[in-house]
Amino acid sequence: MPHIINGKEISQQIKDELKAEVTRLAEKGRHACLAVVQVGNDPASSVYVNNKKKACAYIGIESKSYELAEETTEEELISLVEELNADDGVNGILVQLPLPAHIDEDRIIRTISPDKDVDGFHPVSVGRLWIGEKGFLSCTPAGIIQLLKRSGIAIEGKECVVIGRSNIVGKPMAALLLRENATVTVAHSRTKDLKEIARRADILIVAMGKKKFITREYVKAGAVVIDVGMHRDENNKLCGDVDYDDVAPVTSAVTPVPGGVGPMTIAMLMDNCVETMRIREEEA
Repeated sequence: MPHIINGKEISQQIKDELKAEVTRLAEKGRHACLAVVQVGNDPASSVYVNNKKKACAYIGIESKSYELAEETTEEELISLVEELNADDGVNGILVQLPLPAHIDEDRIIRTISPDKDVDGFHPVSVGRLWIGEKGFLSCTPAGIIQLLKRSGIAIEGKECVVIGRSNIVGKPMAALLLRENATVTVAHSRTKDLKEIARRADILIVAMGKKKFITREYVKAGAVVIDVGMHRDENNKLCGDVDYDDVAPVTSAVTPVPGGVGPMTIAMLMDNCVETMRIREEEA
């Protein structure tokens, strides 16, 4: 039987550790505040924002919420972000994506100060990640590293295949695996012989955005499979990029959808918020 990696349980462990750390730092007069900005009322975004607020409240981080109308202009949003950059009482800034079509997401990401970029999306944060400097890590890939480590799965020396090359998951995932001394292949929609490459993986991480695409033919016996996808199947049930029922029996460990990678993203966002407190403590 494969080990089912429980993201809910591991994310709760991390949040409990962060809560204790925030309490300790608060006793020294250190506090954190996360500003969350949402433009429009996309239902999925509203759920995510609400979950982030709940996580802040649980851990003991103040959260400020800015809920802006759909018709907010790009310049108005930039003006708000610049105000938050200048506000010493705000440690982290999160602008919920996606933004309405009339706003340039890249321009907004670049406006956020790299020192408050708790999503880890700013080009400076990305550069720090790739050259191994301290900085904010992209939350989903950082969560996957924690899932592996806290499940007792060694990364060093392993052959890892990442399917997907997005700036949010695929590319930073590769960088973090390299940091852990894995041998990394990044595959994508244009990769030839994808099955053969995927079957080489000791650890297969799938972030391709295609419902139940990965079947057991893509998986080496005994591999660890991490599914980053999130979709609805024909019965309106949540499912991932991996055909779980087909793949799970041939793995040594696997993440379910839901309850695998998903909860880790918010846990690692909270870790980035606490990181701003750690940095301030070191600088003091």
